[in-house]
Amino acid sequence: MQLFRNSRDRKFAVLLKQIIGFNPSNLKLYALAMRHSSAAQESRKGYLESNERLEYLGDAVLGMAVAEYLFNKYPFKDEGFLTEVRSRMVNREHLNQLAKKIGLADVIKYNGQLKANGQSFKSIYGDALEALVGAVYLDKGFNGTKSFIFKKLIIPHIDLDEIISTNTNFKSKIIEWSQKENKDLRFEVEEQDNEKHFKKFEAKVFVGKKEISVGHGLSKKKAEQNAAEKSCQILNID
Repeated sequence: MQLFRNSRDRKFAVLLKQIIGFNPSNLKLYALAMRHSSAAQESRKGYLESNERLEYLGDAVLGMAVAEYLFNKYPFKDEGFLTEVRSRMVNREHLNQLAKKIGLADVIKYNGQLKANGQSFKSIYGDALEALVGAVYLDKGFNGTKSFIFKKLIIPHIDLDEIISTNTNFKSKIIEWSQKENKDLRFEVEEQDNEKHFKKFEAKVFVGKKEISVGHGLSKKKAEQNAAEKSCQILNID
C-alpha cells in the first residue's frame, strides 16, 4: 500500500490512476514527469530537475511503440507510409491535443507567472505526455508501456483514418508552399549548449535571406517541425 505525505499527493495519485489506468509504483517519478521546466526544483546534487530528461526518454519509447504498432497493423505498406503516419501521430500538435484529452492539464506543474508567454508553453502538454510515457517505461517496462499507449492513447483517442488523410507535417507544408511560390527556402539547425547532459536543437527557417521563425526541440527533426509550424502560421499557409 502506498503512503501519501499529504492530501495533495493523494489527489495527484487519484488523478494519475484515472489517466494511466493503474497504481503507480513510484509516485515521485510521475510527479517529476508532470513538472515543467518553469517549475524546476534543485536536487540534492545541485542541478535543476524537471520533466525534460523523462521527455527525452519518452520520445524514443513512444516512437518505437508506435512504429511497432503500425508495422503490425499495416503489413503491406512500405516504410515511407509507416514513417509518415508515425510522424503525424507523434508530432507536437497532435501530442498537445492528446495530452489534453487524457487530462494532463489537471496535473501539470508549472510557473503560472510565465503562462502569458505563449511560446514558452506552446508544447507544455505534448512534452508532459512524452515525459509520462518515459515514467511509465521506467515503472512498467516496454511491454507495460505499449499496453498503456495502446489502451489509453491509441484505441480511445486516435482516429488513424483521419490522421492518414490529414497532412500535419509542417515541414512538408512549407516546402510544398516554397516550390509552388518559387521561393528559396532553407532550414538551419544548430545544437545548443546544454548543462543537462542531453542534446537540444534550434532550427531557423529562411525564405530567401529573411529569417521567418525559430523553433526548438530535443531532436533536429522536432526543432525543424516546430520552426516550420511557426512559419506556416506567420505566412498563413493552411
